[in-house]
Amino acid sequence: MLLQLIADKPSHGYELIKAIEERLGGRYSPSPGIVYPTLTLLEELGLVSVDAADDGGRKRYSITEAGQQFLVDNRQLTDELMARMNGEAGAVRGGRPPQVMRAIENLKLAMRMRLSREPLTEQQAHDFAAVLDAAAQQLERL
Repeated sequence: MLLQLIADKPSHGYELIKAIEERLGGRYSPSPGIVYPTLTLLEELGLVSVDAADDGGRKRYSITEAGQQFLVDNRQLTDELMARMNGEAGAVRGGRPPQVMRAIENLKLAMRMRLSREPLTEQQAHDFAAVLDAAAQQLERL
């Protein structure tokens, strides 16, 4: 979502938070603790670039050619996410609450970020899997 919003209009992190909140009619506002690490990840992946900070010290994020290609390659997913965010009819699958969808995306991002660092040791791999298995079992009991 952030990458698409940046493609639409280069923005500061705070502007992106407000854009998401506005598109969701105030029902959800992503925390800076989610948005800024995601922007850093997008920058590290070469999908966005950071313009020099303005007088307020804020960074403006712009999409790169690699970011544009990523959006092209993932158009179906991007379109689905933007449709859900814009509240289009039928776009929210199964009536999933936004806080659950946010938590799912947070988990996916945390997993990707950890797995993109150094390889897991055998013990870390077992621990990683155990955390995910325990979460799955807890969810099944709800």
